Amino acid sequence: MILDKQTPFYSFHQEHKAKLVSFAGYKMPIQYDKGVSFEHNHVRHQAGVFDVSHMAQIMINGKYANELVQKITTNDIDRLTDGKVQYSCMLNAKGGIIDDLLVYRLNQESFMLVVNAANTQKDFDWICSHNNLDVEVSNITSSRGLLAIQGPKAKDVLQKLSVLNLDEIPYYSFKLGSIASCPDIIVSNTGYTGSGGFELYLDKKYAATIWKSLLSDQIIEPVGLAARDTLRLEMGYCLYGNDINESRSPIEAGLSWIVKTNKDFIGKEVISRQLQTGVRDNLIGFELIDKGVPRQGYKILDDKDNLIGEVTSGTMSPYLKKGFGMGYIKREYAQYGHNIFIAVRNKKLNAQIVKMPLYET
Repeated sequence: MILDKQTPFYSFHQEHKAKLVSFAGYKMPIQYDKGVSFEHNHVRHQAGVFDVSHMAQIMINGKYANELVQKITTNDIDRLTDGKVQYSCMLNAKGGIIDDLLVYRLNQESFMLVVNAANTQKDFDWICSHNNLDVEVSNITSSRGLLAIQGPKAKDVLQKLSVLNLDEIPYYSFKLGSIASCPDIIVSNTGYTGSGGFELYLDKKYAATIWKSLLSDQIIEPVGLAARDTLRLEMGYCLYGNDINESRSPIEAGLSWIVKTNKDFIGKEVISRQLQTGVRDNLIGFELIDKGVPRQGYKILDDKDNLIGEVTSGTMSPYLKKGFGMGYIKREYAQYGHNIFIAVRNKKLNAQIVKMPLYET
């Protein structure tokens, strides 16, 4: 029996009475004692801290690091300068999404890829299998910690702990500096909630100091993975394994904006063809008109009960107080305002296709 790994913040989750579950090989907090709705709304109005140390940090170093990252990802990293971050994805030869990820450019010969925890080994092996450029590829996750401080007051909380001027770190940019007197922290203006904030990449030896410093501020509340999911879903952010996978392309998923065909990348031939001819299915957002809660796997029907798609993510919005979600449907039905029906057991719930995000600051 393989035991779940623990992040550097595990003991603090126990102290804060977190409900801990197995997730992607780690023991992770799904929620704390105040509940998912509280945590969700606290991030929307104040600020919360998420332990996301399970996300893998893969370093790519060497003279040809730029060339390797350019080949394996769909976005154009030549647009990056030092201190910039880019959202991208890796594709298989059929154009399916191996993973979505963040690319950090430390310098021309050093990049950090932040990938989904459940895909760590798959991603690492994929990168190595295409490394014919004598580039060093290393997984440094076990020595690191990663916290996301999110919410409209996140910057104010962090600024008290750092000499860095956080106003000088634009969106999707980062700087190296100290937090709570702990040095060499990557302070990144990124996140997965839509409420603003920063992510901190740190040596795990600083975990206790930084966690305690953050939680000493009464504004900050610990937040679990359940609220992280409801927050990202209100924004229409894709979750790997639900909304994207190796059988779906970035064009189907509405991610064509992270695909740059002015460069070569694995899967480009298929993607270029899809951009010209279109795709059969499109990922859409919807909100329920009837009362109910949509869930992954529920069927999407038209007004004549024809099967036209399937829900990939769904829940009740703690902020909007209504059921909503995302799913793939046949492209001829994928227009904003179009009425669809979600099959919930023996009922059909009326819903409407809407433009994402549902939450706007």
